[in-house]
Amino acid sequence: MPRLTIRLDEALFDRLIERAAAHQTSPSRYVRELIARQPGVDVGGHHARFDELHATAIQTLAILAASVGKTAPDALERGMADAKDLLRDRGLLDPESDR
Repeated sequence: MPRLTIRLDEALFDRLIERAAAHQTSPSRYVRELIARQPGVDVGGHHARFDELHATAIQTLAILAASVGKTAPDALERGMADAKDLLRDRGLLDPESDR
């Protein structure tokens, strides 16, 4: 079996040891399982389940936004502006969009 050596700083190594212990496995096995879960190697449909949850949340928020838009358009406009600011702050929206 091929081997891979990586260097970690103390804090990251400590997190690895803690997470492996929490999953009752060795650090090596824990890292192998993390690598196996990367996109394109979705053992057990891990990412598909999150995609389904995200789709449900988006649909729910779209219904809520439509309802609020009919009853309180100012509140919807303010909420959308706040949401865009949060997305920009997290790097999930182009900083120059809608400015």
